Amino acid sequence: MAESASALGLRTVVLAEHPDDSATGVAAEVLAGVPSAADDLKALAARVGVVTFDHEQVDLDLLADLERTGTVVRPGLDTLRMATDKAEMRRRVQAAGLPGPAFAILPAGGGGGGGEAAVAKVEAFAADHGWPVVVKAARGGYDGKGVWPVAGPEEAAEVIRRAVGVPLLVEEQVAIDAELAVLVARRPGGQTVTWTPVETAQVGGVCREVLVPGRLDPDVVAAAAEVGAAVATVAGAVGVLAVEVFWSAGRVLVNEVAARPHNSGHWTIEGAVTSQFENHLRAVLDLPLGSVAATAPAVASVNVFGGPDGADPLARLPEALAVDGAHVHLYGKAPRPGRKLGHVTVCGDDADDVRRRAWAAARALGTPMMEGR
Repeated sequence: MAESASALGLRTVVLAEHPDDSATGVAAEVLAGVPSAADDLKALAARVGVVTFDHEQVDLDLLADLERTGTVVRPGLDTLRMATDKAEMRRRVQAAGLPGPAFAILPAGGGGGGGEAAVAKVEAFAADHGWPVVVKAARGGYDGKGVWPVAGPEEAAEVIRRAVGVPLLVEEQVAIDAELAVLVARRPGGQTVTWTPVETAQVGGVCREVLVPGRLDPDVVAAAAEVGAAVATVAGAVGVLAVEVFWSAGRVLVNEVAARPHNSGHWTIEGAVTSQFENHLRAVLDLPLGSVAATAPAVASVNVFGGPDGADPLARLPEALAVDGAHVHLYGKAPRPGRKLGHVTVCGDDADDVRRRAWAAARALGTPMMEGR
């Protein structure tokens, strides 16, 4: 976002917890602090016209205090409640008549108390929908964290016992034929643009590759776009909203939402006329949104992960840049095995070719191969 802001002549002020956080190298101004500290948030608010976000780990009560004192917070609290609380998201998606897995909110009661009522509700839910089921943390989970597939009552009881003080819900486990992500940008007045939905591949709950437009039937892609735009309206989104969906047994099902620029949209930097980062800034500043048309018939984006040797991908940059058409983005993070360190995007005319080249560049940077690739 800071790089896109610079091109528009805008200044970004970043609230950074650590002096080596990635954005500190490109932001116009850096404030040391954390979003869980009221004084740190007030210091940020005093320096900017609009407060926006790059992650969901925010304190909504503190943001409400900022809004009451006149700070513009975008997306607003109503959207953030939906994005940060899976139970709230499920309730609102269901109330709007939009498709999603069956679910139930579990009563509180983890830890040493055993959570008998929660376990009983999981068992009743599974009696209707079948084992296995998926128990999720309503708040705080990301990249597969806080998601527990359970095959029976004993496993469910163990998860609930360990989830001390964590609000939980249970969902049916659906057969996933494909995973898609829909990115929508929306202004305060309602102007909305939707990038073409993309096919994603996850390993261990973390996105490994994004294929544009993917290998799914155009009717499936169109249905996903319609659902994504509808979710953005339900959320009252301002800025970019990412809607992750499952294609399952002929149905598009809403899985999760994120009220920020999203990993599934990094391809838009080179692969779309206007990137998700620029349109997020335009939206939160209430500026006209840019075209989201693709710049090439096929785009592939592969995430760069630390290899088992823990080597810094920067040392391997020449090999990656030697791959024709490879756009390399490294985030300046300290390398360690399994950590997401960057991404590579390739645009072109042939889907198989751009995917092959994107993986070649990611592998040159030390990324382990995705199983089945």
